[in-house]
Amino acid sequence: MTDTEAPPADTGRRNGGRRKRGWLDRIEAMGNALPDPVFILLFCIGVLVAASMVADWTQWSAINPLTGERLQAQSLLSEANVARLLVDMPKTLTSFPPLGLVLVVMLGAAVAERSGLFAALLGGGVRRLHTRFLTPAIFVIGLFSHHASDAAYVVLIPLAALVYAKAGRHPLAGIAIAYAGISGAFAGNVLPGQFDLLMLGITAPAAQLLDPSFTVNPLGNWWFTLAIGVVFTPIAWFLTDRVVEPRLGPWTGDNTAGEAEAAGLGVLGPDQKRGLRRAGVAALVVVGLFAALTLWPGFSPLVDHEAVGPRRLAPFYGALIAAFMLLFVSTGWAYGAAAGTIRSHRELVKMMAEGLKGLAPYIVLAFFAAHFVAMFSWSNLGPVLAVKGAEGLKDLALPLPLLLVGLLMMSSVLDLVIGSASAKWSAMAPVVVPMLMLLGVSPEMTTASYRMGDSIFNIVTPLASNFPLVLIMCQQWKPKFGVGSMIALMLPYSAAFGAAGMLLILAWVGFQLPVGPGAPAAYHLPTPPAAVSAPLLAEPAVR
Repeated sequence: MTDTEAPPADTGRRNGGRRKRGWLDRIEAMGNALPDPVFILLFCIGVLVAASMVADWTQWSAINPLTGERLQAQSLLSEANVARLLVDMPKTLTSFPPLGLVLVVMLGAAVAERSGLFAALLGGGVRRLHTRFLTPAIFVIGLFSHHASDAAYVVLIPLAALVYAKAGRHPLAGIAIAYAGISGAFAGNVLPGQFDLLMLGITAPAAQLLDPSFTVNPLGNWWFTLAIGVVFTPIAWFLTDRVVEPRLGPWTGDNTAGEAEAAGLGVLGPDQKRGLRRAGVAALVVVGLFAALTLWPGFSPLVDHEAVGPRRLAPFYGALIAAFMLLFVSTGWAYGAAAGTIRSHRELVKMMAEGLKGLAPYIVLAFFAAHFVAMFSWSNLGPVLAVKGAEGLKDLALPLPLLLVGLLMMSSVLDLVIGSASAKWSAMAPVVVPMLMLLGVSPEMTTASYRMGDSIFNIVTPLASNFPLVLIMCQQWKPKFGVGSMIALMLPYSAAFGAAGMLLILAWVGFQLPVGPGAPAAYHLPTPPAAVSAPLLAEPAVR
């Protein structure tokens, strides 16, 4: 799936017959001059090893406010860490979360794609949807896909590229808007899901350090995350159609595999229509199976019976990856059997194998990415850095709205090197949540500010776990697409989302809007808890 190296569309930026280079072009050129992503990761690992040695030598540490435990940085060249690196190398790769998810989902997606099911489904959708509304539609689907965890990367992003190509638009623009909706706007949830439970579950014990009576509200961020979706959708729409896609130029792809696949999206004969009907029946069977495993009295393995409230559905959310795989296999097989694209079970297995062949470059990148993430965890630099950063926020003594913006900015900067949102929040929450409660900010508002900052740079940092996967998807359409090209493609979204997120935080605090149902932005300490020291309580509370 390639495109010809056509020059970008003429946007009036020409001087003497030569196109003037904008700031995104300069960023792209600098980024593409970097080595292969594998060697970038190797360089980062080298820097990490050196930093861990210096931190260990200087005894760099911090106190975990939640447990009182001293968090001590560890040298990656210690005997224990060197042994762990060499002995656990296979385990480090196989335990890399995105890798297993991608492989499982692709087993099913390969069948649905190669049987022609995706092409048939997309063909019907594209014919009914005006091309100018593709952008907001895909972005909103990306927002809803947050409940599917990382499976959305494997499913929605390549489908968005195909839809754009079929509509005569640049497929990289489809990848950009899908990636922006899934990852760049990750703080926005149209409907609350498992990530809300995870983050607010970390917030609760941090708030109880100051107010033991505090109970977590699972819907405590809903209004704010919904507002992110409402505000970010027109921003992403404008950027894609007026900035990103014009810069890419017109799509003039050859009759390659991707273009041929896109060309067949609108053709539905009698066999294809019969296949879609059978695929619909198969989909209902899979949905019914998972509904039964969740709702059947006396046998509901996808429900945590010991949990309370929305937490009871945590196993169901975790099973969505398996659900996608089974859904794609069953519907793809049913469609292929009716349409004549799958004539035996051997062809089914062959499709699975062929689907995994294309992931070979990603597996190579995943090996080095997995070791960088694991080694960062072994060094213990992440928790120490997060606690020190939170303490630095407190020392700034900024006005309340600016303090929350500072939290957002610190969260976004940490996101460049620490991918796990829950890991960062576990270290930061015990510091910033009680601190801001004393200043009159509710734990839910603090959590929302952190989440907003955590998603801004997801789409531009090469150290993000899914960045290499999306880069490879882009290279399927444009082989010379490099790291710099990827950063330049997504940077407008990061900049705009960051500015809009800051304005949302300022508006929410300034107008004291509720963060969610029963979750105000302001907090009033009911009575001074006996466990809190006098100097801590002596700090003024801003009402």
